Amino acid sequence: MKLDGVRVIDLSMYLPGPHLTLMMADHGADVLRVEPPGGEPARKYGPFQDGHSVWFRNTHRGKTSICLNLKDDDDRERLLELCETADVFVEAFRPGVVKRLGVDYEAVKARNPKIIYCSVSAFGQTGPLSGDPTHDMGAQALTGLLAINDGGDGKPVVPGLPGADMGSSLVGLSGILMALYRREQTGEGDYVDASMYDTLLSWTAHLTGSVLADGIAPTTREGRSIGGAAFYNIYETRDGRYIALTGREPKFVKSLLTEIERTDLMDVCCLDDCVAQEPAKAVLRETFKTRTQADWMSILSGLELAWAPVLDMVEAFGHEHAKARGMVVSDDKGLRHVGNPIKFTNEPAELRFDVPDIE
Repeated sequence: MKLDGVRVIDLSMYLPGPHLTLMMADHGADVLRVEPPGGEPARKYGPFQDGHSVWFRNTHRGKTSICLNLKDDDDRERLLELCETADVFVEAFRPGVVKRLGVDYEAVKARNPKIIYCSVSAFGQTGPLSGDPTHDMGAQALTGLLAINDGGDGKPVVPGLPGADMGSSLVGLSGILMALYRREQTGEGDYVDASMYDTLLSWTAHLTGSVLADGIAPTTREGRSIGGAAFYNIYETRDGRYIALTGREPKFVKSLLTEIERTDLMDVCCLDDCVAQEPAKAVLRETFKTRTQADWMSILSGLELAWAPVLDMVEAFGHEHAKARGMVVSDDKGLRHVGNPIKFTNEPAELRFDVPDIE
C-alpha cells in the first residue's frame, strides 16, 4: 500500500484532522490517535452501532488510540518519545496551545528533525485572526462564502456541508504528502500550516472575477454557478421534490428546450447576463412543477442534458453508483462505512474496520 511504513501521530479532534489521518490509515499508514482524558469528543455523538458512534468509526477505523494528559510531565515525555520514531505529527488546537503544552513543532523537531508536523486550524498560525476560536461556519462567514450560501433571497443559511473543515483536511493531507516526497530528496522534515480560511479563499477562482477586477461582490442572482443561470439551477417538481440542472453548455440548453417546446428561450439561456435569464427561469419553474420528480427523471434520462435528481442522504448512500465506486462498504458484521475517495489502480485503499478503544 502507498503509505506502508509511514507512522502518524494524531492529536486532532472532531473532523478535519481525523479525516486527514483516516485517508492515510486507509492507504496503509500506522496512525496512533492520542486522545485527551475523557476521549475524542466524537466518541459520544450518536447514533451508535455495535458500541461505537457512527461518526467516530468513520473517522477512526484502522487506527490505534492511547490516552495522554499533555499537562502531565510523564505523559508529555511519553508523547515526545513516540515522536522520535514517527514520520508525521498532526494537531488541530488553536494556535499557541501546543506551545503551552510543550509539544509544538520546535519541541517535536528537537526530538526528530525529520518529522512532518501539520497544524490544522481555522485561520492559520499567523495573522490578526489566528487566535480566534471558531468552527467551519466562522471560516465560511469570513471568506464571503456564507454570504452566497442563500436561497436567492440574499439571506445566508447554515451550510449543509462543512466545506472549510473537509477542505482543510485535504489541504493538510496534500501538504504532508508533498513534504514526505521532498524529504526523500533532502532528508529534512517540515512544518505544514493548513487552515480552513486559506483553503476556502483558494477555492474561489470562478467567483472572484468581479471581486478582484471591480471590487464588486458576487450574488446568487447574478452569479453563473451560484444560482443566477437558468441551466445551473434547482427546480421544484409537482411532488415537492427537486431536479437540478447542472450544465449551461448550449447543447444541453437546446436539448431540454426542444423537449419542452420552448426553443424561443435558447438565446436568452445562453447569455452571460444571468439577470436577463430571469424570464427563462420563470418558465422552467412553471414547467418542472407540472410533473413529479420521478416523471422528470424518466423524461430527462433520454436527453443530452447535464442534470440530477436532488436526493436525500439515505437515497444517496443507497445509490448504485455509490456502491459501484466503493463509497459505501459493509464490514463482516453488516455495518456500513463511508469509503475512501482516493483511488489507485495499484495498491488501492484497504479499509480496516476495527474501531480503536483507548489503551
